Amino acid sequence: MFIGSFKYSVDTKGRVSIPAKLRKYLSPEANDSFVMTRGTEKCIDLYPFDGWKELVAKKLNELNTFDPKEATFIRLFLQEAAEDKLDSQSRLLIPKNLLEFADIKREVFILGAIKKIEIWNPEIYDNYLKENNVSYIDIAKEVMKM
Repeated sequence: MFIGSFKYSVDTKGRVSIPAKLRKYLSPEANDSFVMTRGTEKCIDLYPFDGWKELVAKKLNELNTFDPKEATFIRLFLQEAAEDKLDSQSRLLIPKNLLEFADIKREVFILGAIKKIEIWNPEIYDNYLKENNVSYIDIAKEVMKM
């Protein structure tokens, strides 16, 4: 379970350090490996390898590749996907196409999102919250049925 948020930077090669507070939630089955792809918002989603395999088994494999919408989703979701393993300094190399998709330059906002980690351009994340008029109290009431 990934929780918390962190601000980090991207090095000139496109590597991002994964915070120790998030790495501690990696299972041994993940083998320090991640699959990354574009998120449903303008961010990068990182899945630990074992979580990715679970997502594929429980969701993606259930989609009907003969249904045009479902086949299109699979293509769009997987066309940008890439795998990488943490290096000796706990960094992942983010492919240039994903950095461009998320409009990430130097700074990143890293967000633990339970089964995945999201990587955002901090300004885009702030704008996302403002544009969607996100009120924690209001959304908690609606989503949690409080």
